[in-house]
Amino acid sequence: MIQLESLTFDNSYSQLPDHFFQRINPTPLANPFLIGFNPDVAGVLGLDPCKVDPKALAHYFGGAGQLPGAEPLAMKYTGHQFGVYNPDLGDGRGVLLGEVVNSQGERWDLHLKGAGKTAFSRFGDGRAVLRSSIREYLVSEAMHGLGIPTTRALSLVGSEEMVMRDGMMEPCAALLRVSQCHIRFGHFEYFYYSRQHESLKQLADYCVARYFPQYEREEQPYLAMFEEVVNRSANLVAHWQGYGFVHAVLNTDNMSLIGESFDYGPYSFLDRYKPNLISNHNDHQGRYAFSQQPAIIHWNLSCLAQALLPLIEKESLIKVLDQYPEIYTGAELMVFRKRLGLQIQREEDSLLISTLLSLFTQQEVDMNRFFRALASFDGSESSISGLAELLLYPEQLKPWIDQYAERLTYEVASAPIRRAQMLAVNPAYILRNYMAEEAIRDATDGDFSTVHDLLMLLRKPMELRPDFARYTEEPPEWAGGICLTCSS
Repeated sequence: MIQLESLTFDNSYSQLPDHFFQRINPTPLANPFLIGFNPDVAGVLGLDPCKVDPKALAHYFGGAGQLPGAEPLAMKYTGHQFGVYNPDLGDGRGVLLGEVVNSQGERWDLHLKGAGKTAFSRFGDGRAVLRSSIREYLVSEAMHGLGIPTTRALSLVGSEEMVMRDGMMEPCAALLRVSQCHIRFGHFEYFYYSRQHESLKQLADYCVARYFPQYEREEQPYLAMFEEVVNRSANLVAHWQGYGFVHAVLNTDNMSLIGESFDYGPYSFLDRYKPNLISNHNDHQGRYAFSQQPAIIHWNLSCLAQALLPLIEKESLIKVLDQYPEIYTGAELMVFRKRLGLQIQREEDSLLISTLLSLFTQQEVDMNRFFRALASFDGSESSISGLAELLLYPEQLKPWIDQYAERLTYEVASAPIRRAQMLAVNPAYILRNYMAEEAIRDATDGDFSTVHDLLMLLRKPMELRPDFARYTEEPPEWAGGICLTCSS
């Protein structure tokens, strides 16, 4: 375990041609101070959490200093935003500080979000506000706790600097994002649409070597890489649908090449099951509604396929793309089987799950509370009544619960084992919007204890904590009035 200044940097992306990025140092925040620190992420980097100086974290990740070996840069990319191609994108408020290699040989990007203006900021100020930074800090750890691939965050730094958002002055903050990959679909789109095909090949070679080395000796390494991206993306969105997560801004520049949840904005976890929920108030057409996510991911993958046309023949790309629906359906079934405690695969499972989702839709059931309660189902009246309480019309539960009870008779595992398996994948705690909103309100008043409590709670969301029992209950009525936009 090492100290912050002893991190080993080996910056491979900065060795690519200069037109891939802009070399730029972060702009220091005014009077930065540490709000949050994630010791688990520190351990991933090989840092000793007990020896990390809070002042050093605020200094380096508030933009005032540069770690030895870092080579800050802002990446250039483009992408389709709400279905329309935008050539003017890039890291407009973030800077890739460099790549850290830990003692296991793992390579991790350190990316400072809210680092100030870059060549790609357009009309923006390059800053992130406290509100959006808290939301990303918390949700990245919440997703990791659920076992859903995601970027994570090492630290959250606040400041006395203020900027205008939605007609109000808000405090600035900076988030140190940690991921093994910051390559987006939009990186490939940039070189394709600008007709820089040699650079496109350089990027593809770089990505195969760094992220998919198992395919370097394949006859068609780029096609093998694309097939892997399709698989990972399908599995990712299947987990989103299985846990009621709405990303809300699924532009191609927000799509990670390695299939991680990436670039959190006005996201939501469903309080009630509403397939047509639009989490982003700016999404006027409902393009990124919850139910649309699987199809949008397929569309985004087709955009990536288009960008790879100079490297891969069209027919091969189409053949791989056409596999997506089947991959997604299989992944979704796997997620719901686990949540239902089903270890054996049976043909009728698809109908059992679709019937349950129809019930959720008709009665706007809180799906995560339902699955958690279902772990206690043993056929008794008391266990059924506990589930029925979550429905507006409890009598409609019986047909489905009878099907479920019949289905369980084909399982080999005993009831206690099934319950333990279900409790291991069905969280007691989900990061609901009202919880994030409470943390933001307290933090704006200078109280960061709610941020700390939620980070700890969401890190292990399956474990019941009696002192946080209220977070397992129905959300308060005011939660439905929370309005989220792209600035969130």
